[in-house]
Amino acid sequence: MNLEKVVFGFFIILAMTLNFSFVYGAVDDPRHHSLIEFFVVVVVNVIATTLKLGDRTQIGALLLATSLVADLQLIAGALIWTHGAHIAEGGLSYHAFVLVISLSAGALLANVVSVIIVVSETLMLRR
Repeated sequence: MNLEKVVFGFFIILAMTLNFSFVYGAVDDPRHHSLIEFFVVVVVNVIATTLKLGDRTQIGALLLATSLVADLQLIAGALIWTHGAHIAEGGLSYHAFVLVISLSAGALLANVVSVIIVVSETLMLRR
């Protein structure tokens, strides 16, 4: 068993599952979505992206692209949340909060694609 592949698989699956647990819940109810969990989702996704940087294959490029998409959406969501909570008058609005959840759901889809690619690549190696 290759420890590097275990760590890689761990982080991409962790990124996907954490992102799912953040998105899960009523979109318009902030009590269903934790700021701390969102922060952890962003950090784990960035770690997963750095683990994908060394692969120079076509599959590696596709995996990196999916991670960059997820990171871009999560960072945009973090900026919107930060702006709404600390800069905008009146706090984080309903529309801004829904946008954060929507961006996180898009990142979740990118993470799902990444996991599907890794699983399919692993199945192809077995044959």
